[in-house]
Amino acid sequence: MDLLEVNWLAIVLAAVCGFLIGGIWYGPIMSKKWMGAVGLTEEDVQGGNMGLIYGGAMVFALISSAMLAHMFYRLGQPPIHVKMMISTGIALTFIIPAIGTNYLFSRKSKALFFIDAGYWLLFYMAMGLVHAWLS
Repeated sequence: MDLLEVNWLAIVLAAVCGFLIGGIWYGPIMSKKWMGAVGLTEEDVQGGNMGLIYGGAMVFALISSAMLAHMFYRLGQPPIHVKMMISTGIALTFIIPAIGTNYLFSRKSKALFFIDAGYWLLFYMAMGLVHAWLS
């Protein structure tokens, strides 16, 4: 794949959209439940290295978005509904089972699993939608 053939705007906007979903999900929607599930207080959260945390999360979102763009390009830019099925399927069959396995062995709570699984499902659905509209 030629780097110029990639829709860089779609890659960046999809990553930003996924990142913003995280801000909403782990902010006003699930912040209290998430903090309780991971055992953090407001002070713990505020005391973190926010540049590293948010910067790293954005880099990871860009990597995921670039991979989606690469897959869609290799598949000949499938229709919108296929892009949505693929991006949702990635969350349901790769991401969520992977974190589920980790949570089982690390004995993390079901509540944390469902909070994080819900986020990753929304993350990949949002990125798929952006790629579907812009590519």
